[in-house]
Amino acid sequence: MTSADTARAPRLEAITAANLDAALGVRIRPDQEHAVAPVVKSLAEAYVHPGAAWPRLIVDDGRPVGFLMAFLDIDWRQDGGSVLRSGLWRLNIAAGEQRRGYGRFAVAAVAAEIRRRGGREMYVTWHPGADGPEGFYRGLGFRTDGETSGGQTVGVLDLEPRTGGAGV
Repeated sequence: MTSADTARAPRLEAITAANLDAALGVRIRPDQEHAVAPVVKSLAEAYVHPGAAWPRLIVDDGRPVGFLMAFLDIDWRQDGGSVLRSGLWRLNIAAGEQRRGYGRFAVAAVAAEIRRRGGREMYVTWHPGADGPEGFYRGLGFRTDGETSGGQTVGVLDLEPRTGGAGV
C-alpha cells in the first residue's frame, strides 16, 4: 500500500462543531428510511447517553460517506447492569456511497474499538424482512439466536479468535 492509498483510506472522525453539518448531511436512500433513524436522532441520543454512545463520521478522501454510532457497555436489560453489551447502534451510509465497502469498514472499526476496550462480543440489531440488512450482517459473521429488541432482530459477532477464524 502506498502513502497515497493510506491517505485515501476511510477513517472515523469524532463528531465536533467543525464536522457537525457534514454528519447531519448524511442521507440514506429513501427506501431505507423506515429501517434506520436519521443522524440527527442518533446525535440527540448520544447527548442523553453520554459515555455509552460513540458517534463517528465516516470520511473518505475528505468527503463524508457515512455515520455510525456504537454503544459501549450499556445495561442491555435496563435492570441495574446484569448484562452489559457493546455493539453497533446505528449505521447510515450515504445513498450514493453504498456498496463501496464503507459498511464493512464501519463494522470492523466498531469491532476494533470494542476489542480495544476488552470486549469479546459485538451486538447489532436490524429491521427484519426482505428489505432489511440481515444478509449484510450475516455475511460479516453475525449470528442470531431468536432474540429481539424493540421488534428488531439481535445479531452477535464473536470477537475472539476461534477455530476457523472470527468474523470482521
